[in-house]
Order: sequence, then C-alpha cells, then structure tokens
Amino acid sequence: MKKTVVSFLVILMLLLLSACNKAAEQPKDEAVNNEEQQENDKDKVEQPVLNEDVAETLSVHYIDVGQGDATLVEFEGFLMLIDAGHWKSTQVVDYLKQQGIKEIDIVVGTHPDADHIGQLAQVIGEFEVGEVWMSGNTSSSNTFTNALQAIEASDTAYDEPKTGDIFDVGSLQIEVLHPKELTGAANEESISLRITYGDVDFVFTGDAGITEEQQMIDSGIELNAEILRLGHHGSNTSTSAAFLKAVNPDVAIYSAGADNSYGHPHAEVIAAVENAGAEVYGTDVNGTIVVETDGKSYRVKTQKKGVPTEGENRCIDLNIASSAELQEISGIGDAYAKAIIEQRPFESVEELIDIKGIGQGTLEVIQEQGLACIGG
Repeated sequence: MKKTVVSFLVILMLLLLSACNKAAEQPKDEAVNNEEQQENDKDKVEQPVLNEDVAETLSVHYIDVGQGDATLVEFEGFLMLIDAGHWKSTQVVDYLKQQGIKEIDIVVGTHPDADHIGQLAQVIGEFEVGEVWMSGNTSSSNTFTNALQAIEASDTAYDEPKTGDIFDVGSLQIEVLHPKELTGAANEESISLRITYGDVDFVFTGDAGITEEQQMIDSGIELNAEILRLGHHGSNTSTSAAFLKAVNPDVAIYSAGADNSYGHPHAEVIAAVENAGAEVYGTDVNGTIVVETDGKSYRVKTQKKGVPTEGENRCIDLNIASSAELQEISGIGDAYAKAIIEQRPFESVEELIDIKGIGQGTLEVIQEQGLACIGG
C-alpha cells in the first residue's frame, strides 16, 4: 500500500513538473513573439512616410545688377525673369549662366527703360525663352529696338498682360496688378505683379509711381504681401504711405547701384519702410538677395552684410530748397528754379508740369533722377 502511494506520488510529481515546465516555456515563447512584434512595429514607426503634399521651394533671386532691375523667380522647374538689368552690363546673363539655366518660361520687361530691359535681347538670344511680357509702351532707344528684333527673330511668344489677369503655375499664382490701360507714360505704367505661393506673397511694381500705386489701391485688388520690391529703386517717387499700408510688408527689397548718381534709395523711403516695421535689404549693400519659401515660412539670404541706410541718400524738397539746390535736379536750370520758388508750395512733384516750359518729357527726366521730392 505504501509502495503504491509512493509510486502514485512520484507519478503525480512528474506530471506536475511537466505541466510546470510547459507553463514556464509558454510565456518565454510569447515574450519572444512580443519582442519580434515590437521590433517590427518599431521598424514601421521609424520608416519615413512619404507625404505627397510636401511643399516645394519657391526661390526669388533679387539679382545685383547695379543701377537696374532684375529678379529671377524659380519654382518646380518653372523660371520667370522680371526685368533684365542695365544695357551697359552683362550681370543678368552671367548670373543665369552661373545658375546653370538654359530655358526661361517667361521674361517680363516691366517697362521699356534701358535699366530694366537692358539685357533682354541678349537673354532671348542666349536662352530658350518661352514667352515675353511687355507693357505695350514703346521707346525710341536702341535697347528697346534690339529687344523687339530679338523677339521677332525667335520663336518667343509675346503678351501684354493687364490688371486682373491671373496665371497659375501649379500651386503658384501670378496676378497682374497694373496697368489697366495705356496712356504712353512708360515708367508709371510698369507691369506690376503679385506672386502668391501658399501663405507667402511677393509684390513687384517696376518704376510705377505714387499715383499708380493709388490706382492699384482704388482697384480693390489684393495687395497685402510679405515681401515688397520697392518701386523705382527706392526713390521717393514711389512707395507712398498709403501703398505701404496696403501692402504691409515684413521685408522690403530695392535694387540700386552703389554710390549711384540718383541718390537711390532715398532716406525718407527707407525710414518710412522701417518705421512701418519692415526689414530693408538692398542690392547696393547686400549684393544678390535670395528669398526662399515653402509657402508657409520664408528666409532671406544675402550675398554680403550691409546697412541700406548708409550712404548719401537724400532728396531735394521743392518747397524749401534754394535755387542752387534746385538746379542739382536734372532738367532744372536757373529760370525753372526761380519759377519753382515763386509757385511754391507744391503737393507733388508731378505739379511741376504746371510751370511754363516744363513738359511731360522734362518731368519724366526729373522723376527718373529721383532727386526731387516733397517733404513731409
């Protein structure tokens, strides 16, 4: 009896040990499986997820072309050149070649002045240009004639965009702000554009003046933009307080030659822009300036450091200047200086056309220099 009980106990113990071993082995197997699963899950989490909505970069190059204008807009293989620098230089062509560019979709000549379409003929001749936009105003200069001949000799399309025209390039939008119609005032009727990518906007106004800026405001078209290209090289003939308020830029950029004879940019313009809370950059002190954006944020890169307010930037106030100072203004001699003093005060530079002998041509020469102004 005892032997039977002992045997039974031995058998029972063996069965219990076997069961315990299986029970002990099962969690081990499950732990291994869990570790493998966690490792697999870890791999899945760390694997990059491709987002088809990831934004491309829009790059806007404000090219240093001395006393002139040229801006390259680059987006997803699309290239747009706004103005082509001064006729006496090759900076635009040189810069485009440095960037490895061979084709340009659109070249814009905002107006026919030789410091804006200076290298247009060369650009058309050396690069494959899809389309040229011009205001429709003409000029008797060889630079303008050469540009037209280059367009005619190539397969380049030609267009004269007007206020309200909108062009979509993928997720990039180009809207024409000005001119609505032509009167023959070349500078004033510069092609003006607002380029939008996501939440970031850029405004370009060529040499459009204060009157034309007001026309843009009165049209009701959206002008707000993070980046403003200051009109007329930072001259006081552009960038009125009303226009600055309408655009409300975070950054303002002008293009001017170092130590230029026009005194660009004018100190009062720079001061007004800075007082409005915008950062100011200029090609005369910063070299080529590039703004990059993903449509949500942007960054400004400069070729060199510099302070735009440095230098001899001044204006001659028509209402307080002496006769000698007035004669520093292009087109103003002794007789006109005396007439200006007799007919003061003036509310705008444009009112000089009311002086006998000062016609539209002389007024344009005065405005182009950008030295005459009306003080605040």
